Parts: sequence; structure tokens; C-alpha cells
Amino acid sequence: MTDAWIIDELAHAGAEHLNPEFVAGYDRKQGNPDPGTALAAFAAHGLGQDSAVIDFGAGTGQFALAAAHRFGQVSALDISPVMVEVLRERGAGLANLRVLRAGFLSYDHDGPPADGVHSRHALHQLPDFWKTIALDRIASVLRPGGLLWVRDLIYDFQPAEAGQVFAGWFDNAAADPADGYTRADYLEHIQLEFSTYRWLFEPMLAAAGFEIAEVRYEGRVYGEYTCVKTAG
Repeated sequence: MTDAWIIDELAHAGAEHLNPEFVAGYDRKQGNPDPGTALAAFAAHGLGQDSAVIDFGAGTGQFALAAAHRFGQVSALDISPVMVEVLRERGAGLANLRVLRAGFLSYDHDGPPADGVHSRHALHQLPDFWKTIALDRIASVLRPGGLLWVRDLIYDFQPAEAGQVFAGWFDNAAADPADGYTRADYLEHIQLEFSTYRWLFEPMLAAAGFEIAEVRYEGRVYGEYTCVKTAG
């Protein structure tokens, strides 16, 4: 998108994602998340070897690399040039994996509509207005009946409960920043990033033309959604 009113997504990416030292330890800090849950969701909805899948905010490729062995075409997108460089190195030799430097607001889709979209812990980098634009753009690249699988830091509580929920979240933080996200990391997320309440996020999905097929929450701060694009 080249309109003057569109924000620069790189400015919202989080400085750590532009830092080669941080990216080098990213998988360990993330806990090497298993892409199996997302892959199973896509398979359960009929996606397979002939399907095209887009991964928004692909990071170092935990999902995209596994998906390239399951689906016909995988487009892995990230706004961070450092992440893109790492993913291109890891994906060398996978002919059906396309790695692009692009984000929710800057990706220019070409070709037939995709069958599935994956996004893990990336939408929270955008304020709510821009999330709605991002979700609308995701819907525009999917075929009717296509699948969106998204996991993010989404708040499943009311404003008056925030202190109590965050206290429990801090209790489970890592002590060593090399081993995982620390209390300081969580504080930075709360104060500087853009997690959305569940009771705001779900209407955003509906407004973009998605029907929620499955939803699961963890610790009242992590939401995981499997959504189907409605016809039209």
C-alpha cells in the first residue's frame, strides 16, 4: 500500500526484531513453539499439498518451514530485514517457499486467492485501528471458505481485572532473558505494544468477514483462533 495515510510498519515492529543479536536467540526465547497445532487446524479444514498458505510475521520460520513440507506454496512475510535474512538462509532449497519482506499493510498479493493465512504473535505490534485494516486485507487475499489461524497476546478479562491478571503473568516470567520472556519484557509489552481485549478483537474478526470456528485461551493473555472467511 502506497497511500500517504498508511503507517510505516517497520516503526511498529519493536526494536528487538531489528537487532541481529536478539534474532539470533529468538527461537530459544520464544520456546521453539510447535507449529503442529496450526498445521493440524489447516489439515482439519481440508488444506493439503495443493494449498497455498501465507504466514504474516513469519519471524525465523518456525511455522513457515514446517508448512513448506505440508502445503503446495508457502509465502513467508516479515517486516524485519534481519528476520527475512535468517528465514531465507533456513529455507534455502525449499522451492515452494517464498520469503518476502512485507507486513500486514504492505504485502501486495498477486496470483489466485490463498487457501490459508497464519499469524503468530505479530498483530499486537499494530494499534487497533490498524489491526482492523490488517484483518480486512487478510480477508481480501483469502478465497471464500479460506482459513485464518491466528495466535496473539489478547486480553481475556475486564479492565478492573488487569492488575490481578498481570500479577499472575509476571509470576510465570522467566528469570533469565536468554531462557524466555522476563517480567521486564512483559512490562514493556503492556506499556508499549498494542494487545487488544478479546471483546474487541472478536468483533474485529466479524467485521472483516470471518466466522470463528475454534477459540482457545491460555492464562487469559494468549488467544488462539481458527477462523473461516465467509462467502462474499
